[in-house]
Amino acid sequence: MSGQDGNAAVIDGPAPKRDAVPDVRRLVERAQRGDRAAFEQLYLIHFDRIYSYLQLSVGNRHDAEDLTNQTFIKMLESIHRFVWRHAPFSAWLFRIAHNLAMDHFRAGRRWQPEESPPEDPDSLELSAEDEAFHTMGRESMLGMIASLSADQQQVLTLKFVFDFSNAEVAAILAKTEGAIKSLQHRALASLQRQLTR
Repeated sequence: MSGQDGNAAVIDGPAPKRDAVPDVRRLVERAQRGDRAAFEQLYLIHFDRIYSYLQLSVGNRHDAEDLTNQTFIKMLESIHRFVWRHAPFSAWLFRIAHNLAMDHFRAGRRWQPEESPPEDPDSLELSAEDEAFHTMGRESMLGMIASLSADQQQVLTLKFVFDFSNAEVAAILAKTEGAIKSLQHRALASLQRQLTR
């Protein structure tokens, strides 16, 4: 993990709500004592969200799988340093995943989108015209989001896709809550300008 990793074990922020799953706190305490079953449960609880975040961050399954595995290895190696403050355990995991994604890009790798998965043959058939509009709309939206800065993209993803609060996003991205609000405001203003062109 990057140099920020040394203090990544302590996350400040609002009172936890997502990790209100009663077992998460107990699982973390057990994992900190070396309980392998607790590690496995934490992995199962958080895997899908971490993988989805990393796939959105790096753009393809292969790198996302690799970085997800690295995230949980880092969790295993450093969970003993995790201290409960106000942010949920998941924010700490997302911070690790975010740092790994940033290291991935610092190593010279680029965001590499893969082709869309094939459509389910049993899904409703769209007319060629409807499908064209649907594809153009999706590509247009992706293009607008891609025009935002990397920080703005991260803020919107963490807030609106993964439902983190401003304070939790600040903890994950190692920024102030004011900076997160500013990034969100500028990102949404930019998207609104693009939509009204």
